[in-house]
Amino acid sequence: MLTVYGLSQCDTVRRARQWLDAQGLEYRFVDFKKTPPSAAQIAAWANGVGWDILLNKRGTTWRRLDPATQSGVVDAASAVALLAQHPSAIKRPVVEGGKALLVGFDPAQWREALL
Repeated sequence: MLTVYGLSQCDTVRRARQWLDAQGLEYRFVDFKKTPPSAAQIAAWANGVGWDILLNKRGTTWRRLDPATQSGVVDAASAVALLAQHPSAIKRPVVEGGKALLVGFDPAQWREALL
């Protein structure tokens, strides 16, 4: 079964969940606000897709961080540390299941990986 991580109020997560429902795929949803991912889990995601992909520099959480904090993110370790403190800075959604690890919602990529 797939596990979808994200924020329930995020529009991208909503679109992704609607897409999964339309495809008839079962999944479990984990809201970052209620159950933040552990640093180990974030590190595994960063190892799987790259910390630069996992870090959402377009989101409001990133933009609200002070410039010194932003400039301190230079490698996987510093990115994981920041994301463990600010899970809403993780690009959403993150999907785990089977051999798939997907970050962000791209219907074509998801179709290829999940169907």
